[in-house]
Amino acid sequence: MKIWLTRHGQTNLNKKHLMQGKTDEPLNETGRKQAAEARQKIGNIHFDAVYSSRLDRAIETASIIGNVPRDQVIIDDRLIEVEFGKYEMKKYYGLGLKMTAFWLLPEILPAPKTVESVQSMVRRSSSFLNELETKDYDNVLIVCHGGIIRALRGYLEDRKNGIRWRPKPKNCEIIEYEFRDGKHRTIHTFK
Repeated sequence: MKIWLTRHGQTNLNKKHLMQGKTDEPLNETGRKQAAEARQKIGNIHFDAVYSSRLDRAIETASIIGNVPRDQVIIDDRLIEVEFGKYEMKKYYGLGLKMTAFWLLPEILPAPKTVESVQSMVRRSSSFLNELETKDYDNVLIVCHGGIIRALRGYLEDRKNGIRWRPKPKNCEIIEYEFRDGKHRTIHTFK
Protein backbone atom coordinates (compact mmCIF):
# COMPACT_ATOMS: atom_id res chain seq x y z
CA MET A 1 0.00 0.00 0.00
CA LYS A 2 1.17 3.51 -0.80
CA ILE A 3 -0.01 6.20 1.61
CA TRP A 4 0.00 9.76 0.28
CA LEU A 5 -0.12 12.24 3.18
CA THR A 6 -0.68 15.97 2.87
CA ARG A 7 -1.72 19.10 4.70
CA HIS A 8 -4.66 21.13 3.37
CA GLY A 9 -4.22 24.20 1.16
CA GLN A 10 -3.95 27.76 2.44
CA THR A 11 -6.83 29.54 4.18
CA ASN A 12 -7.21 33.21 5.04
CA LEU A 13 -6.49 32.34 8.67
CA ASN A 14 -3.19 30.68 7.62
CA LYS A 15 -2.37 33.84 5.71
CA LYS A 16 -3.02 35.93 8.85
CA HIS A 17 -0.81 33.56 10.93
CA LEU A 18 -3.63 32.50 13.25
CA MET A 19 -4.00 29.18 15.07
CA GLN A 20 -7.14 27.94 13.35
CA GLY A 21 -7.33 24.46 14.88
CA LYS A 22 -10.92 23.26 14.75
CA THR A 23 -12.28 26.51 13.32
CA ASP A 24 -13.95 25.46 10.07
CA GLU A 25 -12.24 27.88 7.70
CA PRO A 26 -12.49 27.20 3.93
CA LEU A 27 -9.64 27.31 1.45
CA ASN A 28 -8.86 30.63 -0.16
CA GLU A 29 -7.98 30.96 -3.86
CA THR A 30 -4.29 30.36 -3.12
CA GLY A 31 -5.24 27.15 -1.28
CA ARG A 32 -7.29 25.90 -4.22
CA LYS A 33 -4.40 26.68 -6.57
CA GLN A 34 -1.95 24.85 -4.26
CA ALA A 35 -4.20 21.77 -4.27
CA ALA A 36 -4.52 21.84 -8.08
CA GLU A 37 -0.74 22.20 -8.47
CA ALA A 38 -0.17 19.31 -6.04
CA ARG A 39 -2.49 17.15 -8.13
CA GLN A 40 -0.48 17.99 -11.25
CA LYS A 41 2.79 17.09 -9.49
CA ILE A 42 1.63 13.56 -8.65
CA GLY A 43 0.25 12.88 -12.13
CA ASN A 44 -2.56 10.49 -12.93
CA ILE A 45 -2.48 8.50 -9.69
CA HIS A 46 -5.79 6.77 -8.96
CA PHE A 47 -6.62 6.65 -5.25
CA ASP A 48 -8.60 3.66 -4.00
CA ALA A 49 -9.67 5.81 -1.05
CA VAL A 50 -9.41 9.49 -0.12
CA TYR A 51 -9.57 10.35 3.62
CA SER A 52 -9.97 13.70 5.29
CA SER A 53 -10.86 15.35 8.56
CA ARG A 54 -14.38 16.83 8.75
CA LEU A 55 -13.13 20.40 8.30
CA ASP A 56 -13.97 22.02 4.97
CA ARG A 57 -10.41 23.08 4.14
CA ALA A 58 -9.28 19.44 4.31
CA ILE A 59 -12.31 18.06 2.45
CA GLU A 60 -11.92 20.48 -0.45
CA THR A 61 -8.18 19.80 -0.67
CA ALA A 62 -8.88 16.04 -0.63
CA SER A 63 -11.43 16.39 -3.42
CA ILE A 64 -9.01 18.37 -5.61
CA ILE A 65 -5.86 16.31 -5.03
CA GLY A 66 -7.76 13.01 -4.90
CA ASN A 67 -9.66 13.89 -8.08
CA VAL A 68 -12.95 12.75 -6.55
CA PRO A 69 -16.25 14.49 -5.78
CA ARG A 70 -16.55 15.83 -2.21
CA ASP A 71 -19.16 13.20 -1.33
CA GLN A 72 -16.61 10.43 -2.05
CA VAL A 73 -14.12 11.78 0.49
CA ILE A 74 -14.14 9.52 3.58
CA ILE A 75 -14.38 11.62 6.74
CA ASP A 76 -12.53 10.40 9.82
CA ASP A 77 -12.53 12.48 13.01
CA ARG A 78 -9.16 11.06 14.05
CA LEU A 79 -7.67 13.30 11.33
CA ILE A 80 -9.04 16.53 12.84
CA GLU A 81 -6.60 19.26 13.80
CA VAL A 82 -5.11 19.47 17.27
CA GLU A 83 -7.30 20.98 19.98
CA PHE A 84 -5.77 24.41 20.71
CA GLY A 85 -8.29 25.40 23.38
CA LYS A 86 -7.81 28.99 24.53
CA TYR A 87 -5.09 29.49 21.88
CA GLU A 88 -7.55 29.02 19.01
CA MET A 89 -7.57 32.05 16.68
CA LYS A 90 -4.49 33.57 18.36
CA LYS A 91 -1.52 34.88 16.36
CA TYR A 92 1.35 32.39 16.01
CA TYR A 93 3.75 34.90 17.54
CA GLY A 94 1.52 35.98 20.44
CA LEU A 95 0.76 32.68 22.14
CA GLY A 96 2.60 33.32 25.39
CA LEU A 97 5.50 31.45 26.92
CA LYS A 98 3.83 28.11 27.77
CA MET A 99 2.26 27.51 24.36
CA THR A 100 5.23 28.85 22.40
CA ALA A 101 7.63 26.65 24.37
CA PHE A 102 5.39 23.58 23.99
CA TRP A 103 4.97 24.13 20.24
CA LEU A 104 8.75 24.44 19.87
CA LEU A 105 9.66 21.46 22.11
CA PRO A 106 6.71 19.07 22.46
CA GLU A 107 9.14 16.20 22.95
CA ILE A 108 10.15 17.71 26.29
CA LEU A 109 7.42 20.06 27.50
CA PRO A 110 3.82 19.19 28.39
CA ALA A 111 0.89 20.74 26.56
CA PRO A 112 -0.62 23.74 28.34
CA LYS A 113 -4.09 23.35 29.83
CA THR A 114 -6.81 23.28 27.12
CA VAL A 115 -4.32 22.05 24.48
CA GLU A 116 -4.33 18.43 23.24
CA SER A 117 -1.34 16.43 24.44
CA VAL A 118 1.20 14.75 22.18
CA GLN A 119 0.12 11.41 23.67
CA SER A 120 -3.46 12.04 22.54
CA MET A 121 -2.31 12.99 19.03
CA VAL A 122 -0.18 9.84 18.83
CA ARG A 123 -3.03 7.62 20.07
CA ARG A 124 -5.56 8.81 17.52
CA SER A 125 -3.03 8.82 14.65
CA SER A 126 -1.93 5.28 15.49
CA SER A 127 -5.53 4.12 15.78
CA PHE A 128 -6.36 5.54 12.34
CA LEU A 129 -3.25 4.17 10.61
CA ASN A 130 -3.46 0.73 12.27
CA GLU A 131 -6.99 0.42 10.92
CA LEU A 132 -6.01 1.77 7.48
CA GLU A 133 -3.23 -0.82 7.17
CA THR A 134 -5.81 -3.63 7.35
CA LYS A 135 -7.46 -2.38 4.12
CA ASP A 136 -6.70 -3.68 0.66
CA TYR A 137 -5.71 -0.40 -1.01
CA ASP A 138 -2.94 0.19 -3.51
CA ASN A 139 -2.97 4.01 -3.15
CA VAL A 140 -4.69 6.03 -0.44
CA LEU A 141 -4.68 9.79 0.10
CA ILE A 142 -4.91 11.33 3.57
CA VAL A 143 -5.55 15.06 3.91
CA CYS A 144 -5.24 16.61 7.34
CA HIS A 145 -3.74 19.55 9.23
CA GLY A 146 -0.41 21.06 10.29
CA GLY A 147 -0.54 19.76 13.86
CA ILE A 148 -1.91 16.24 13.55
CA ILE A 149 0.19 15.48 10.46
CA ARG A 150 3.20 15.50 12.79
CA ALA A 151 1.87 12.49 14.68
CA LEU A 152 0.81 10.73 11.46
CA ARG A 153 4.33 11.22 10.11
CA GLY A 154 5.80 9.97 13.38
CA TYR A 155 3.90 6.70 12.98
CA LEU A 156 4.76 6.32 9.28
CA GLU A 157 8.43 7.04 9.98
CA ASP A 158 8.51 4.67 12.98
CA ARG A 159 9.62 7.39 15.40
CA LYS A 160 10.09 6.17 18.97
CA ASN A 161 8.43 9.28 20.41
CA GLY A 162 5.54 8.97 17.92
CA ILE A 163 5.99 12.36 16.26
CA ARG A 164 7.95 14.01 13.45
CA TRP A 165 7.59 17.62 14.56
CA ARG A 166 10.08 19.36 12.30
CA PRO A 167 10.15 20.64 9.64
CA LYS A 168 6.63 22.07 9.66
CA PRO A 169 4.74 20.71 6.65
CA LYS A 170 3.84 23.27 4.01
CA ASN A 171 0.33 23.58 2.59
CA CYS A 172 -0.26 20.80 0.02
CA GLU A 173 3.22 19.32 0.40
CA ILE A 174 2.67 15.59 -0.22
CA ILE A 175 4.76 12.83 1.33
CA GLU A 176 4.45 9.40 -0.27
CA TYR A 177 4.99 6.41 2.01
CA GLU A 178 4.92 2.69 1.39
CA PHE A 179 3.55 0.12 3.83
CA ARG A 180 4.75 -3.40 2.97
CA ASP A 181 5.23 -6.50 5.11
CA GLY A 182 4.50 -4.55 8.29
CA LYS A 183 7.15 -1.89 7.57
CA HIS A 184 7.04 1.72 6.42
CA ARG A 185 9.35 3.68 4.21
CA THR A 186 9.33 7.16 2.74
CA ILE A 187 9.32 7.11 -1.04
CA HIS A 188 9.13 10.73 -2.16
CA THR A 189 8.15 14.25 -1.09
CA PHE A 190 6.29 16.47 -3.56
CA LYS A 191 6.91 20.12 -2.65
